[in-house]
Amino acid sequence: MKIRTKLTLQFASIFALILVLFSLVIYYFTSLYRQNDFYNRILQRAYVAASHLLESDEVSEEERQQNLISFYHELPLEAVRIYRLNGELLFSKGEGKLGVTPQRLEQIAQKKELQYEQGVRQVVGVYYPDNQGNFVVLSSSIDAYSLRKLQHLKTILIVGFLGSMVVVLIAGWGFARQAMRPITKVVSEVEKINASDLHRRLSDADGKDEVSVLAMTFNKLLDRLELAFEMQNTFVSNASHELRTPLTAMIGELEVALMKPRGEEEYQRVLQSTLEDARLLAELSNGLLQIAQASMDASKVKQTYLRFDELVWMAREQALKRHAEARIDIDFAQFPDDEDRLIVKGNEALLLIAVLNVLENAIKFSPSGKGATGQIVVQDHEVLLKVRDQGVGITQEDLKHVFVPFFRAENVRNITGHGIGLPLAERILKLHRGAITVDSKINEGTEVTIKLPQAYLFIPS
Repeated sequence: MKIRTKLTLQFASIFALILVLFSLVIYYFTSLYRQNDFYNRILQRAYVAASHLLESDEVSEEERQQNLISFYHELPLEAVRIYRLNGELLFSKGEGKLGVTPQRLEQIAQKKELQYEQGVRQVVGVYYPDNQGNFVVLSSSIDAYSLRKLQHLKTILIVGFLGSMVVVLIAGWGFARQAMRPITKVVSEVEKINASDLHRRLSDADGKDEVSVLAMTFNKLLDRLELAFEMQNTFVSNASHELRTPLTAMIGELEVALMKPRGEEEYQRVLQSTLEDARLLAELSNGLLQIAQASMDASKVKQTYLRFDELVWMAREQALKRHAEARIDIDFAQFPDDEDRLIVKGNEALLLIAVLNVLENAIKFSPSGKGATGQIVVQDHEVLLKVRDQGVGITQEDLKHVFVPFFRAENVRNITGHGIGLPLAERILKLHRGAITVDSKINEGTEVTIKLPQAYLFIPS
């Protein structure tokens, strides 16, 4: 069922419920007022009959005449009965069954006044003491005129309800159509967006209503999708280039070697060159495997409590083993009084890879002899490592892609590398609820900041 239809039915159902309740209230209170008003009129007639028939010998002639006149002002289909308490009927006027029984007479005598219905006839019984004895006077009538008006009111309410529902359904359909128009517009615009034109955005995303928020959220999703597609294209392009280069070199070397017989030294040179290219392919494959491992579910990675400064020094030692001529200076911005604030929770092997990659990048892009610097900073809830090189820097355009696997900036193509280090470090840090940021200026160098949440507050005692 379409939302427009649902809105129309819900709108009509709510209105129908309100209208039904409103009609029932009107009918109920109108009926109640009619009934009570007619009971009061019948009660007056009972006392008029009692005064005329039982007190005629106790009042003046003038009062007797007045009672007579009042007595003959009858109600429609009026019936009057006067009984003694022993059930003897003294007076009867008019036709109609009043449901008189000894029990009913006794009940009237006890309650003094009693109202009840006998079919459509309303009956009032009163206990009337007199000098001639004690009597029960019953007066009844049928409010035919008011009952016809009540029936007419019921007809009006039913017809009005049905007519109103027709109007409400039509108006509700129009209201739902108008309400759904912005969403219909969003759907129409979304259907026009495909993988080839992810730059398109939804209109009406600058308002404050729910549809504008939806459009704004969808535009943000398109921003992320566009960036993801761009990163994917960059990854495929760069990965293809990085993988194709050693393969092409290997194939070329082998084809040349097989063109004619060669000497032992030439075969050794070809094998050595092929071995280097094969190692390069192995490094690329290992990098891809590590990225895949760093993208796995965090709950499946074994984590322990580690000293962040010790982790950094371990990574520094490994980097210096690989690059003996390099220089890496690590210092504390401010050593904390509580050393537990240096504790982080994570997988030592993965975090070591992340820090090592950042340090090796700084060594790689720093000019010979200048080296890299690192600074450990302890904040309120995080511990940071800031690593700075003195290289050529990265342009603002290339900074957008530094976390794309195999991406390499144009101005560092001449430096050996695969573009795997920073993407791998980012995946590992995300796995540990951390973050990595890169700031760079051309010809001034690049600063990479690693952030990890402190874990000392959560260490079990």
